Amino acid sequence: MKPIRSFLFVPGSRESWLDKVVSAGADALILDLEDSVPNDAKAAARELVARKIAGLADAGQRVYVRINRSPFMYSMEDLLAVAVPGLEGIVLSKPNGPEDIDMASMMVAEAELRNGLVAGSIGLVPTLETARSIQFAHEIALRPRVTAIAIAAAKNGDVARSVGFQWTREGLESLPFKVAGLIAARAAGKMPIAGLWQEVHDIEGLKIAAAAHRRLGFVGEMLLHPSNVGPVNAIYSPSDEDVAFYSGMIEAFERAQAEGRAAVIYDGEHIDYAHVKTAREIVEQARLFRAAP
Repeated sequence: MKPIRSFLFVPGSRESWLDKVVSAGADALILDLEDSVPNDAKAAARELVARKIAGLADAGQRVYVRINRSPFMYSMEDLLAVAVPGLEGIVLSKPNGPEDIDMASMMVAEAELRNGLVAGSIGLVPTLETARSIQFAHEIALRPRVTAIAIAAAKNGDVARSVGFQWTREGLESLPFKVAGLIAARAAGKMPIAGLWQEVHDIEGLKIAAAAHRRLGFVGEMLLHPSNVGPVNAIYSPSDEDVAFYSGMIEAFERAQAEGRAAVIYDGEHIDYAHVKTAREIVEQARLFRAAP
């Protein structure tokens, strides 16, 4: 699956936003039926989002929906409405552990069956917002329908309340559980997604936070505002300088191989098979991001 650099929330009750959000350039959208929708507007938002999915997908947009949950289960009404062609996945808020993922997986399978979709076509992206879900991050990531794990350390959000940390711009207080979620996702072969930067007009702060997440090994960010998409896409994409450097590395190594050697000095560095494998992945990633959707 192509990585998701920018995962943009859009309130499911705001039709005008849904109509113009493709222009933001996000890799994927999260049409939100949960926290950004007033309680008395949820039924109308569900119907609106269900109508918009096909058009967004036809425009080349990857589409996810964040559904509601009660204290006991996720919303079957939401799932039955939005399980339509063009939906790539469901974002699950506040799972308490792997048992919630198992329950959601069965519910999604039922929605696929009732709505005539291919079995297994809808992925799940759990957002680890409780201490218990963080503790069981690896078990959650191993669930077959899970395609990504989101670790959202929002200021004064659900995870801050559950874990008890006090948010700072530097983010050191959330580093231990971010790394735990990251390793869990990577070990299971799933995408690790970071977030969530709430000061949406502080672009420099966003860049610093996203760059730190990228250095840790995350592939993208959950975002709250269209203005955040461009900076985050740039941070999580190989630059022209990166592509030139790693393409040169590959060429230098291939010349060395032709001469019967398995290592070479490139730009002052010792390079062998492991380094070139990384170089090929980076060049391929750049190709994917520059290709049309």
